[in-house]
Amino acid sequence: MRPNWGLIGHTWAVDMLRRHIAARSVRHAYLFIGPPGVGRRTLALRFVQALLCSQPPAAGEFCGDCRNCRSLSTLSHPDLVVVQAEREGGILKVDQVREVRRLASLKPYQTDYRIALFLRFQEANDSAANALLKTLEEAPEHLLLLLTADAVEALLPTIVSRCEVLRLRPIPYGEIERLLLQGGVEPERARLIAHLSGGRPGVASRMADDPSVLEFRRQRLEELQQLLSASRREKFAYVETLARERDLMRQTLLIWLSFWRDVFLQVAGAGTPPENVDRVSEIAALAARLDLATARRRMVETEQALQRLNHNVNARLLAEVLLLSWTM
Repeated sequence: MRPNWGLIGHTWAVDMLRRHIAARSVRHAYLFIGPPGVGRRTLALRFVQALLCSQPPAAGEFCGDCRNCRSLSTLSHPDLVVVQAEREGGILKVDQVREVRRLASLKPYQTDYRIALFLRFQEANDSAANALLKTLEEAPEHLLLLLTADAVEALLPTIVSRCEVLRLRPIPYGEIERLLLQGGVEPERARLIAHLSGGRPGVASRMADDPSVLEFRRQRLEELQQLLSASRREKFAYVETLARERDLMRQTLLIWLSFWRDVFLQVAGAGTPPENVDRVSEIAALAARLDLATARRRMVETEQALQRLNHNVNARLLAEVLLLSWTM
């Protein structure tokens, strides 16, 4: 038996889902809300394992070794379908929801449920969202719908109202740092990763396992410093590279947004520790040169650029407008 289903944090959510299974009062739809990397997908899958385990060691638990548990851990279970946009920041389309509706009309293969897991459902277009609403309204008893999303505000209120909503919060930095240290990560790197993760275990795990993630961040932050004093010609040249791949541009904007947020908080005198704990001197230097309105504008402009990129605007024009607004 795995304590807390092997998860970091979210004990209250695990306890609630355990009770639903033990009492045979599983809802027909669950919505897992929280920032990416906080554990939405993992919690949803652990819930399904506990629900479908053929040899549970206790009510609301899963063995991890039976046929159902093993196939669910590799997303290969015949009664599970995972639905998501082709890429992060893409569009979840109506045909994908219609396929779930078709499968839902069929009886389960080897369990009592057919389960549809919709990942990042905030990326669903209007037609897909309306199709899911119809599915929620007409779902057969054997269909269990699980959705993950960043925020309820990004979804139709009628969808939210038909789901059991679990709002997952970031984990305290200290707990993530402690777990990284236990995993053999050196102290300075563990502290940096814990802060950069924003309290999201999935993000921390990726940073610890893949050195290229931190290296990519280092390069983008150094480029940011250079761009602040670059000429218009140099900025236009940089845009050529930045806008070439939308996914890389999106990752770059996320890194820059984190940095500008730290600068804004420093100017505002918030007294909170920065996410970018290895860039304290650079943050302080910029904060000393900017007033509150300008610092806030830099942060908001970067956030808006990220939102517009996700809505498929022209990436090159978007990058040009953003970088040309950065004058010192």
